[in-house]
Amino acid sequence: MKKFMAMTMAMVMAAMALTGCGGSDAADDKASGDIPVIGINQYGQHASLDNCREGFLQGLEEAGLKEGVDYKIEYQNAGFDDNAATQIAQNFSAKNVALMCAIATPSATACYAAAEDKDIPVIFTAITDPEEAKLTGGNITGTSDKLPIEGQLQLIRKVQPDAKTIGILYTTSEPNSVSAVKEYQEKAGEYGFTIEALGVMTQAEVNQATDTLISKGVDCFTNLTDNNVVGVLPSILEKTNEAGIPVYGSEIEQVKLGCVASAGIEYVALGRQTGMMAAKILKGEAKASDMPYETISEFEIYVNPDAMAALKLSADVENAIDVTAE
Repeated sequence: MKKFMAMTMAMVMAAMALTGCGGSDAADDKASGDIPVIGINQYGQHASLDNCREGFLQGLEEAGLKEGVDYKIEYQNAGFDDNAATQIAQNFSAKNVALMCAIATPSATACYAAAEDKDIPVIFTAITDPEEAKLTGGNITGTSDKLPIEGQLQLIRKVQPDAKTIGILYTTSEPNSVSAVKEYQEKAGEYGFTIEALGVMTQAEVNQATDTLISKGVDCFTNLTDNNVVGVLPSILEKTNEAGIPVYGSEIEQVKLGCVASAGIEYVALGRQTGMMAAKILKGEAKASDMPYETISEFEIYVNPDAMAALKLSADVENAIDVTAE
């Protein structure tokens, strides 16, 4: 009888162990196989785009989603190469990711094309003009970093009251940059400026284009959110500082690098807004196709007193944020 009871207990314990293992395996299977994958296609690595990605992840978390439980991230960087951005997007499509997050216009265009046939939702960020980039129809939405151009013109006039000509470098194949240059040209006259814009096709052309604008005697440069240009900003600043020409950034990170000032948005906040939108899609609360893209309209004034002093500039800009004090 004792032997029988011992055998019975052993069988019960073995069954319990098997049940426990079975439950654990099921949980592991769920954790490894059923979690939606978000493919992040970032066009290149510089501080503005990195901040967008950081903010995007914050937005997902603030919306109540936990990485490793509610979603997994597959992050790829295209290195400012359009072909690489396309390959990354096609790879995400082949893997049937749950959602693509595209950071910057070339990546957004690539993701949109790769996801369209499979109806994979795409959410973009750091797109200045989604309509100009033809990213407003279909299963796609996101956030725009439209530049506060009038705010920038007012800032330049405040810092350089006698300036006449503003130089702008831009990539001719980036719809956002083309759109921004057009707006600058339309509004510059209201503030007594003329625009000297010079287009490039590749990042390798930017340094030579910088020399050309300097030789034309521009009073200052103003940056767009142009990835080819921003990606080599330190080399631009080296040339402009030597020539004694101020460069105005389009957001805080460019001012930290040495631009004298900027009227711009904060890119972590832009990414956070994008992440909150993505969370709604992942939760099934909304479809990308039904969500209009959103724009942050508020901007801040950022100044770099060290960069200003080096160029013998000074200006009392109301409510300006000193980037060297952070």
